[in-house]
Amino acid sequence: MILPQNIELTDPQTIRVEWRDGHLSLFSSRTLRLQCPCASCVNEWTGERTVREETIPADIRPTSWSLVGQYALAIGFSDGHNTGIYSFDLLRDLCPCDLCREERL
Repeated sequence: MILPQNIELTDPQTIRVEWRDGHLSLFSSRTLRLQCPCASCVNEWTGERTVREETIPADIRPTSWSLVGQYALAIGFSDGHNTGIYSFDLLRDLCPCDLCREERL
């Protein structure tokens, strides 16, 4: 597992994660909200995503975040949703940079 070294809000809608291996990930708040892994957003039996894109405001922003042990980040959002726990592995898998996107292909 690759751990973050630093996590910060760079503007109201961007979360910046510096990883200990030197990689940098910039996540849009909306993308993270849409990828929430909680049971309210993903059907636990089928794995089907149940949150609908049109229900998430374009200007959504994180209102809080905290570390969950040594493995995840819990994020609260301005739409009141606060049950998503994003493992560091998931965050790294969601990294939107060109290098990571190419590796996923």
